[in-house]
Amino acid sequence: MLETSNNNELPTIPNKRYFTIGEVSDLCEVKPHVLRYWEQEFPDLKPVKRRGNRRYYQRHDVVLIRQIRGLLYSEGYTIGGARQHLAGDAIRDDNAQSQQMMRQLRTELEDVLRILRT
Repeated sequence: MLETSNNNELPTIPNKRYFTIGEVSDLCEVKPHVLRYWEQEFPDLKPVKRRGNRRYYQRHDVVLIRQIRGLLYSEGYTIGGARQHLAGDAIRDDNAQSQQMMRQLRTELEDVLRILRT
């Protein structure tokens, strides 16, 4: 369950390593102050902080934010309920995430191999 069905209308996540809070705000259609609040409420949401306390989110953070957004805005969960739901799904999600990452890595490696052969 990496991305819930309500996220179909959201923009595609670009193939980047780090995203600023403004980029994540646009990708997830959530205001930056809401993202900062969710960091306090959801322990798994921990963007990297660099100089000047700037936040840099990784792809898995963006996917998690989309999950949280879906639970809160579409499925009607409370913050506490969404936190419990995500904690209960953590084991299943880790396995699903690992499988998706392996498929994506394989696809990228096949693309590199195709480029090298030409």
